[in-house]
Amino acid sequence: MTLFRPLALIALFVFACSQEPSIDLREYDVAALQAAMESGELLSQDIVGYYLAEIARIDHAGPELRSIIEINPDALEIAAKLDEERIASGPRGPLHGIPIVLKANIDTGDQMHTTAGSLALADHRAPDDAFLVSRLRDAGAVILGKANLSEWANFRSARSSSGWSSIGGQTRNPYDPRRNPCGSSSGSAASVAANLTALSIGTETDGSIVCPAGINGIVGIKPSLGLVSRDGIIPIAHSQDTAGPLARSVTDAAILLTAISAADPSDPATASRPDGVVDYASGLSASALEGKRIGVLRSYWGAGEDPNAEAVFNQSIEVIRAAGAEIVDPIELDVAEMWEAEDEVLYYEFKADLNAYLQESGAALKTLEEIIRFNSENAASVMPFFGQEIMETAQEKGPLSEDEYRYALAESKRISQTVIDDALNENSLDAIIAPANSPAWLTDHINGDTTFGISSSSYAAVSGYPSVTVPAGFVHGLPVGLSFISGAFSEKALIDLAYAFERASRARRAPEGF
Repeated sequence: MTLFRPLALIALFVFACSQEPSIDLREYDVAALQAAMESGELLSQDIVGYYLAEIARIDHAGPELRSIIEINPDALEIAAKLDEERIASGPRGPLHGIPIVLKANIDTGDQMHTTAGSLALADHRAPDDAFLVSRLRDAGAVILGKANLSEWANFRSARSSSGWSSIGGQTRNPYDPRRNPCGSSSGSAASVAANLTALSIGTETDGSIVCPAGINGIVGIKPSLGLVSRDGIIPIAHSQDTAGPLARSVTDAAILLTAISAADPSDPATASRPDGVVDYASGLSASALEGKRIGVLRSYWGAGEDPNAEAVFNQSIEVIRAAGAEIVDPIELDVAEMWEAEDEVLYYEFKADLNAYLQESGAALKTLEEIIRFNSENAASVMPFFGQEIMETAQEKGPLSEDEYRYALAESKRISQTVIDDALNENSLDAIIAPANSPAWLTDHINGDTTFGISSSSYAAVSGYPSVTVPAGFVHGLPVGLSFISGAFSEKALIDLAYAFERASRARRAPEGF
């Protein structure tokens, strides 16, 4: 059994589908949408109505991408108020009236639910907005809805199918609906790629922004730990979790990152962020790669196993070289002892952090143990394809005061940060590049993601450092992304480099057939 909450909002969809926008908004970026609103050609209500109609037409009909798990019933009303405000006093900024989709593990203090895609939390409504959601509302954004995801952000079973949840069903890849969208920010990425929203927010613990961005042919920014508040996000692990932007262009992703990055007194990790406000979209230049030293990572997961993806990677290196950068090839990052330590950290922190979230947010189920019991009692609906052995392993862990956890945390951070810092410093690098993904695999509910290929996300994820993923090319019509990685809080420099690569490569191509 699955719950498609948008289908319960028939009146809203009927209204949306009855609207006839004056222009086709596919591939419109934030600047184009703002220009249309400023000229009076469009209202925010028109834009919201357009996307609602597209969701009705594509997401739960036609190819059934199933990227959106719930529609905000207040979206049109919010848009109308923002239209009135624009007329009365002008726009608040670049996000005024712009629709944004949130991953369904991010709290909103409104009529929508925060479920992590799980039937165990199907009726859960958060008491208030996550800090980043408050930032978006203050910036004038319209929260359009919640995106489907890999249930519990893919921290339930090693045999899961990315993009499947017991509430939303299986999210599909817009470039080939038979194939997987990666995860866990599956719906956040697929909805942007398919032009069902202007922008979205995903979350990452290890790869959950990087992989779906690359596989869905869009831009994803995985920020440094502490740049974006973790408040109001259903957690996996506080030492690695972060939210970040997904967009069709580097500029749009940078605009979104500017809006959500701020110090939050309720999240101690944000105390480590640099002082001041950075406009990540300012000063972007097509010449930003000139004179930069870029290291080529050759020691990522799956290296050498996909010659087609490797060919796209090598072509990207040549694009960067032609743009004026000096290439340092290869760069090796030896993290062999990091993987086991990371696993221990995630198990320990998932139990502790999820229990804290459930109790503080007023959820009906208060502990991981109760979630596990609910899943077992409702196995036919919750676990038709894969189990919950990851949750069961986490439940066996003790408190965060245990030496095993403390050692694993220290080791995972020491190894991951040292290898990146040493590579950057010893080679005088401005950034390290690596392929973000191999082409999307066929979705398989029997065997799960067993044909998952290339991944380079763990270096930035475990260290808490940033990465920016940009479309790099295609393999038989399926997107492959390129990731730029550097040291802590180097987002602005990475965004500048990614923008220059985007301009030089022009690899983004919208999915066909919609």
